[in-house]
Amino acid sequence: MTALTCPLCAATDTHHFHSDRRRDYSRCENCLLVFVDSNQHLPLAQEKAIYDLHQNAIDDPGYLKFLSRLARPLLERLPANALGLDYGCGPGPALAELIKAQGHRVKLYDPFYADFPEHLQQDYDFIVCTEVVEHFREPKQEFNRLLGLLKPGGWLGIMTKLVIDAEAFAKWHYKNDQTHVAFFSQATFNWLAARYDCRIEFAASDAIILQRNLGRCSD
Repeated sequence: MTALTCPLCAATDTHHFHSDRRRDYSRCENCLLVFVDSNQHLPLAQEKAIYDLHQNAIDDPGYLKFLSRLARPLLERLPANALGLDYGCGPGPALAELIKAQGHRVKLYDPFYADFPEHLQQDYDFIVCTEVVEHFREPKQEFNRLLGLLKPGGWLGIMTKLVIDAEAFAKWHYKNDQTHVAFFSQATFNWLAARYDCRIEFAASDAIILQRNLGRCSD
């Protein structure tokens, strides 16, 4: 395979990491992102059709328990009456409702289900992205946006499954979802924290919390 440019850090030191019957996966040796090249991404209409099959009900106890792995540690850190953004909220913004029930305000954004570009024109105390970053086709652009929307000291809460190693990746069900095109490890998130001048905490095996420091992120 020809070396590809990393969509997160723009490095060209990338190598073949894995292939299956549908896609090829590369890994960046700089930020350690594992990614699918853009020529193997699904058309947007087909991607949305898959999302439409998801059933994540706001009142599903199992789903709320899953979300609590991020919600609980994040809520412990928020100031009173904080203003947040649920980025990639999907058709059933359960996490936003859970956080609002604790006295906070949450706006919604999703390119398919809550396309409110005006919600990307202000600063927030916190942003949540649950099962979203693995869908980022252009993660550098997305993280520039997200960290740029946070107030100094603001919090970015992320839920996504993490890459362990090549052997585990080969058997990993998470990669089989064709809407998943970017796969992060702890090392990748540590790179992101350094890149964007953030503190980082791994609150659970699939829950990551970044706190923006005083410096604004740059392109």
